[in-house]
Amino acid sequence: MNAMEKTCVRTEGTSWASVTTLLAGSGAWILRQVRIGRYDVGIFSDGIFRLDGGSMFGVVPKVLWEKAKPADELNRVAMDMNCLLIRDERGHVVVVETGAGPKLTEKQKRNYGIDAPPALLDELRRRGVRPDDVTLVINTHLHFDHAGGNTHFDGDRLVASFPKATYAVQRLEWEDAMRPNERTRGSYLLDDYAPLEATGKLELIDDAHELLPGLWVERVQGHTRGTQTVRISDGGRTLWFSSDFMPDRHHLPLPWIPAFDLFPLDTLEAKRTLLPQAAEDRWTVSFTHDVPRFGTIDEAEGRYRFTELSEG
Repeated sequence: MNAMEKTCVRTEGTSWASVTTLLAGSGAWILRQVRIGRYDVGIFSDGIFRLDGGSMFGVVPKVLWEKAKPADELNRVAMDMNCLLIRDERGHVVVVETGAGPKLTEKQKRNYGIDAPPALLDELRRRGVRPDDVTLVINTHLHFDHAGGNTHFDGDRLVASFPKATYAVQRLEWEDAMRPNERTRGSYLLDDYAPLEATGKLELIDDAHELLPGLWVERVQGHTRGTQTVRISDGGRTLWFSSDFMPDRHHLPLPWIPAFDLFPLDTLEAKRTLLPQAAEDRWTVSFTHDVPRFGTIDEAEGRYRFTELSEG
């Protein structure tokens, strides 16, 4: 899809202007930034990676999922690694997810089809944010494609990429990530998060917790025991970031659940609960592994559909 991006910068005394993308020939700007009460929320991608398509869609036959998500010659599907930037006028600067980060080996990058350097810090810089400005980092879980940018090498030392930020993660996720088993070891890379414990800036959360006024994380067992979604409810509006509990719009159908999920039946039950609520209450929704954008979920005759928000 051909598109051109228009970026607006913040001027003194104003809120952050929208970052949007114009779809060629459509005349509509896809929203990549929205206002939810006191918060300006932007979405961007740290980059593209690729995973086996069969694993991403579980029991769904390839003849069905490939219509929605074509595979490459290695049967891999391409996915964005999306991050959120949440800011208010009180000095809170929140980053949700940090992408794959700069520490992967050449073999790991080749295996996951990562062709470009991580974009996280450049994307933040474009929005006027330096690493020292970030006050809070939220990892929905600690798999390498969500937590890789938490840390980086400073010479031979592993250090926090956002030195003044608190890092918020579910306690169950931390416990499982620190002791991965034969099934989970390939997704957890200790260098991404273990050094955070020594900084004194690690916040372990139990289930649902309000980190800032109206900014909630809520544990949804399914992808892992400790996966958490992010929800902002303020000013009469709600924004919901689904995490890998539901990685993109193609996973809206109830049985479309990745084989990577450790608790797929819990994923199913969570979808039965959360999708009707998101549709009925007109939540603004974004996904971890879809095209970076915001939209809404509609329901008709038991089927759910994602509609992107746009300007114009």
